[in-house]
Amino acid sequence: MSEKSVKNKKIILGIMSGTSLDGLDFALCSFEESNKNHSFKILKTGFFAYNDYKKNQLSEAQNLNAYDFIKLHKQYGTFIGKKANDFLQDTIKPDFIASHGHTIFHHPEENITFQIGDGAFISAETGIPVISDFRNLDTALGGQGAPLVPIGDKLLFSEYDYCLNLGGFANISYDEEEKRVAYDVCPFNFIINYFAKSVGKEFDKDGEIGERGKVNQLLLKELNNIEYYNQKFPKSLGREYAEDYYLPIFNHYKISVEDILRTFYEHTAFQLNKCIVQKNKRKILVTGGGTHNRFFISLLQNFSECLWIVPDKEIIDFKEAIIFAFLGFLRSIEKINTLGSVTGASRNSSGGNIFIL
Repeated sequence: MSEKSVKNKKIILGIMSGTSLDGLDFALCSFEESNKNHSFKILKTGFFAYNDYKKNQLSEAQNLNAYDFIKLHKQYGTFIGKKANDFLQDTIKPDFIASHGHTIFHHPEENITFQIGDGAFISAETGIPVISDFRNLDTALGGQGAPLVPIGDKLLFSEYDYCLNLGGFANISYDEEEKRVAYDVCPFNFIINYFAKSVGKEFDKDGEIGERGKVNQLLLKELNNIEYYNQKFPKSLGREYAEDYYLPIFNHYKISVEDILRTFYEHTAFQLNKCIVQKNKRKILVTGGGTHNRFFISLLQNFSECLWIVPDKEIIDFKEAIIFAFLGFLRSIEKINTLGSVTGASRNSSGGNIFIL
């Protein structure tokens, strides 16, 4: 590609904090747009793990009064900025930082979704232009503010029929009748980590806890009957829904954690396979922390003839941060980065507040 043919080219640092509350993902990427084609190159990735204090601070933020919540919003922005400075030591300076922040509230039925991590404070700390608050414009247009990743799936990973992310929540993205469709399928690591912690583990490494259990058919049936699965998309999930609808069901059963997780794995594999149309030989890209769950991936593969493709570790662990960097790239060149067909908004938009010193 000649330099003259490159219409837009920028280096963006994407920063992501997921609902699983493990830490901050960093992905420094270069992006090019030429004749409506997009390409990217990963320059550097990194991860900063939250300590117990930070995990507790973020998990309890929804209970703060208004003053303390705003204070945390700004303090967390400074925190992100400091960690970005650490990450960027001895590497190239990006044109923009694209920060998703950490979701505290997600009530799409009320047009409310809020991610803390004030972009102005990130910019002030780093001295770099920052794009943040990606979801707010979409909610103003009647959308759910989620999911946002599908435009990256469509433009950067178009060789796959489906893109599946196994993070705090499992979500899926694909084209249907020339439109992008995407939605949260069900909670994933949010539930797994909750029960793993009850037996002294941070997570279920390789699915070993669940693998030792047995499927409880009554629990499985009750999980599969959760009303959310009957809702048509666009739809999305938040921490609140998992706490209000999923956890009470599990807590009603006096069975071992092994049996709970084994049943949940069976449930999730069933629900994910329900999302796949024309299952034979569909190419499905699987990413997110849950991809490292050996037992669950084997369960998925046994459910259908789909080609469940697990990429290299960098894509597995940092795809969302890469795509948020891409959303920042699109916003910086004033191109659409949010699809109304996915979120339910009245139209497509280019979301994100820009802070330039």
